[in-house]
Formats: sequence, C-alpha cells, structure tokens
Amino acid sequence: MLTPSPLANRLFYALLTAVVAINFTALCLPIMEPDNGLYATVAKRMFLTGDYINLYSCEVEWLDKPRLPFLLNVLFMKLLGVTTAAYKLPALFCFCGSLFYTYQFARLNYPKVVAQVATLIFGTAYHVILSNTDVRAEPFLTLFIIGPAYHFMRVVQGGKWYHLVLGSLLTACAMMTKGPVVPIASVGAGLVAHCAFTNQWKELWHPRWLLAALLTALFVSPELYALYQQFDAHPEKIVYGQPGTSGLRFFFWDSQMGRFLNNGPLRGSGDPFFFTHTLLWALLPWAFLVYTAAGRAIGGLVRRQPEQSDRHLPEYLSLGAGVSLFVLFSASRFQLPHYLNIVFPFYAVLAAHYLSQLSATALRRWTIAQTVIAVLVGTFVTGVLVLYQPERLLSGLLWIALITLVTIVVFWRYNPLFGSPIATLTGRMVGLMVIIGGLINLFLYPSIMQYQAGMVAADYANTRPALQRTTWFYGGDTYGESSWSYEYYTHQPTHYIYADSTLRQAVRKGPVQVLTTAPYADSLTQHGFQVRRLATFPYYHVSQLTGTFLNPATRASTLKAYILAEVQ
Repeated sequence: MLTPSPLANRLFYALLTAVVAINFTALCLPIMEPDNGLYATVAKRMFLTGDYINLYSCEVEWLDKPRLPFLLNVLFMKLLGVTTAAYKLPALFCFCGSLFYTYQFARLNYPKVVAQVATLIFGTAYHVILSNTDVRAEPFLTLFIIGPAYHFMRVVQGGKWYHLVLGSLLTACAMMTKGPVVPIASVGAGLVAHCAFTNQWKELWHPRWLLAALLTALFVSPELYALYQQFDAHPEKIVYGQPGTSGLRFFFWDSQMGRFLNNGPLRGSGDPFFFTHTLLWALLPWAFLVYTAAGRAIGGLVRRQPEQSDRHLPEYLSLGAGVSLFVLFSASRFQLPHYLNIVFPFYAVLAAHYLSQLSATALRRWTIAQTVIAVLVGTFVTGVLVLYQPERLLSGLLWIALITLVTIVVFWRYNPLFGSPIATLTGRMVGLMVIIGGLINLFLYPSIMQYQAGMVAADYANTRPALQRTTWFYGGDTYGESSWSYEYYTHQPTHYIYADSTLRQAVRKGPVQVLTTAPYADSLTQHGFQVRRLATFPYYHVSQLTGTFLNPATRASTLKAYILAEVQ
C-alpha cells in the first residue's frame, strides 16, 4: 500500500492552533466544584503554609492523591498568586505536552499523516476539552503516560540512553500523580504486548528494564518519604475513621487496587459496561472510529494471516495499553468517566492509522458519517444553549454560525492544497469541537457558574470591607458543595465546624461569619444562636447538568440556598 500523503504543514498547524486555543479558553472559567475545588484548596494550603509534607482538606489529614499536581499548582501560585490561572495552567501545559508526545510517539512507527491526525483527534476529544476545564489529575497523568510510552519505545528501537532516564522520570511522575498501578497497567502492558506480537520476547528480559525500575524508584522516593512522614511515622493519627493507616500501603495498594477489588477505604459499585457506553460521548466525535479501529486491529491479531497484512499494526503498544486499561477499569468496582482519558492518545493513534489505510471510497463514506454526527451533535448543543438562555445567548449563536460558516467554506470538499484527503474529515471535526469548546467555556458555563454559591459568596465578601474576616463553614454533610470554592477564592482565613461546641467557643469572642445552607442556618437558631443573614446565594451542582436545571421554567426547583450569616 502506498504511503498516504500528510496534511499540508500550514493546514496542520492552523488546525493545531485552533485546538490549543479552544482548550485554553478553560482559563475563562473559574474553578468548578467539587473535585476542582477540593484539589485547589489542598494546593492553596500548601502554598500558604509552606508545608509540602502534610496534606490537609477541610482542616483534617487527607490521604487520597499523591502530591505532584499540587506541587505544580504551588509553583504557579508563587508566580501568579491564588488565582484560577495558577490552578489550571499546569494542567493546560501538560495537555500541550501530551499533544507533543502523541505526535512524536505516532511518528516513530507511522507515516506523518497518522501523527498529524492522531494529535488532532486527541486534542478534540470531548472529554479532553472538558477535563481541561474541569481539571482533575487526568491532564497531568496523560502526559506522564504517553511520555514514557514514547521514550521506552525509543529504547526498544535502540534509542540513546537518555530515553531510558526520561522514561523512568515520567513514569515516576505518573506514580506521584495517581499511584503505581496505572502506569504499569498501561505503558507496562503495552510494552509487553508490543514485544509479544512483534516476536521480541528477549527484549523484555534485557537488564536495562531493571535499571529503569531502579531509576523510577529513585525518582518516586520523595513522595514515599512524604507519605511515611505524614502517616506511617504517626500511627496514632485517625484516617478514614481508624488509627494506624499506612500512607505507603495506600500508595502501593489501597489507592488503586483497593478500589478495583472494592475492599479499600474508597468504594463504589461498578458496571462492566460503564466505559463501553461512556466512551461513546467521552470520545465524541471520534468514538465510532476508535471502536472500529480497535476492532480491526484486534481482528488482525486473531487472524494473523499474511494476506491480511494491512490489518497488522506497526506497533502494538497503543493497542496493548488501550485495551488493558479499558479491561481493568471496566472490571473495577470504582468507576468515573474521566478515568480513560489517559489512554486517549493511544486510541487516537489507532483511529488515525485506520483512517490512513482506507480506500478513497471508504474514506468518503466515513467523512459523510462523521459529518452527520457533527450535524446531530451541533444541533443538540445549540438546543441546549437556546434552552438555557444565558446572558450571552446572541453571542453564542453568532459563534456557532461563524465557526460553522468557516468550516463549510474551507472544508466543503477536498482541496489539493490540503495534502491528505483525510483533511476534509479532520477539519470538519475540529470545527465542530471548536464550536462545542467555545460554547462551554465562553457562553454557557460563564452563566451557569453564578449558581456555584461558594465562589459567588467569596467574591461578594471580598468586595465588602465589613465582610473581610474569617469565615466558618457549618454543615458537615454539605462540605464540598460550596465550601471549597469559597475557601479557594476568599482572601481571608476559613475554618470548618464539626461540632456545635466549636462554634459556641468561637462566638464567645464575638460574632462570627458563617457560610451554611438555609436549613442549617435555621437549625442554629433552634440551638440558641442568634443568626443575622447577610446575603443569600443560589446553589446548584454545576458539573451535573439536567434538563430540569437547564429549563428556566423549572430551574428554581433545582436550586437550594446558601446563607452568609453573622452568628452570635
């Protein structure tokens, strides 16, 4: 088969610029609760106290995630202060690193067009855009997975010694972001699959991998030291309701395998088909291409016939990493939609390779099918925007019309100046995701965020000198709804109340400022406190939209009130 022609450089870089730009519009939105707010407050406390050993949340010992993402946040806080940008920029820069490594990894074994298209597919997957807005660990972890995959593949192919060092360093970074299971189950499984299906079994037993393990252990040792100092050296501490909790055990076992086996402190109820249907929307608009590409690659392995060599892959790390994590997370009892983001670069490579192998007729059919998907998705998001009726509704509709018009004019049909025929399909999908990313970050969510009560209350207090004092949070079962965004954005100290006696002791020194829900405010009155309501803020869980909330006629029924009050 002839090597397919690449995208023209100008076109590729223009599309890549659009992809990066639309992801960076995440900076236009404040930090979103709950998880963003939690992680942001952990980092803020590290920044304010200078204590990089002990992690706290809600003023109690916190054992959940390793420290590396928080340390990167602290670094940017030293440059930019406690701001939205300081929290999100590290993740966005890691996203850019993932784009770079996706291209470099694909370029090792595939034609240039595969590297180009894979990079654009990864950067425009819906949940990648969403994760750069609603930042958790995944933007960091994606870089720390695709990075080692590239460097270790270079090692397998006889690359220079520094690739082993860089691969080990990035693997350690992955462990210091999420623990050891994920990099082993992705990059490790992928390398085993590649060596197995390319008959390079001897490569797996090369002494260099022992050196890689030792280097990784060396690089991860600061995290292990911190965990030991905070938890293992203090068995008297109560964590997850019991003393003697080992931070090292949690890092190596309970954090990941405890969730998988559902016998650790963090438990769930998994569905073996959860990620099968989740990927249909998380990988929009590329999901069907990815499923088809993976199915074709697996079918090629099953048959392994020379006459079907077009079904064979130049490398099997992508397939091995993507399938192993898919199976692992599907079997887990603790599942969240963003877990598979970290292997989206590998799925993107598989899909791009599949597209590059299509005949002109098959490519035309896929282009039509993807365009139909784009029209349906575009119509749906437009309907959501019109239903919600944000303040900038007209601007949002103009955005949709403008990007749609540009996409139609430029990619109506194939132009020889584009280089590869794949450009028409790719350009249309990039146009679609620019529309969606812009609607989320520039028009829809800026209006929705007015219902994140804690953030709005903090802004309210920050602009009124009389309210610029310590705030106490009251109502333990509501912590995480609004307390974290308030804690991050306020310019004043905050404290958490876990017993009425704490509040009674505080008010002996004078009136205190409290943020709580309306029912809890009423309960304070019943418990003998005098409550003067200073302001009321509507609250909704903004990361879980429903039709009832989006509809202005029924929105009020989904809201609850948060009260900023003076208690004495």
